[in-house]
Amino acid sequence: MIRAISAFGLASAALALVGCGQPSPAASNASEAGVAPPAAPTLTDAPKKTLLAELPPAYQAADISNGEAKFALCRSCHTTSPGGDDMTGPNLWGVFGRKAGSKASFTYSDDLKNAGWIWDAGRINTWITNPRAVLPGTKMTFIGLQDPNDRRDVIAFLKTQTSPAPKS
Repeated sequence: MIRAISAFGLASAALALVGCGQPSPAASNASEAGVAPPAAPTLTDAPKKTLLAELPPAYQAADISNGEAKFALCRSCHTTSPGGDDMTGPNLWGVFGRKAGSKASFTYSDDLKNAGWIWDAGRINTWITNPRAVLPGTKMTFIGLQDPNDRRDVIAFLKTQTSPAPKS
């Protein structure tokens, strides 16, 4: 019986992940029209520091390289470039300052659409700790990042990858 449950659990997890990395069927993005979305801007250290300065002080000590490495867990479901595809999860370009569940091209759970919050570093930190603890009805299957330093680093990396370059 335990083996059957374990096999069933593994099969369920595998089926849940089958959709990760696949464009959302409801998405109507530039790539569907045969046009490649623009790449995220490549920022030098000075613009990155300017963007990180928009975050709370704890993020100034973030390890962007570690954030990029840990974000690999997210890449199977999310893109970050301007005009990038929605996949199992929405494209994250412009996520900072956006109302949760409001990206028109993505079909969110009712719980997230009705959450009523704006994405900022603190909200993203809470969310990526354990999304289902925050909103049990979310469609997001990510189990979360438990290490607070990894979360800090991912959020700092996201800020530099999903925000327009600061104006000089």
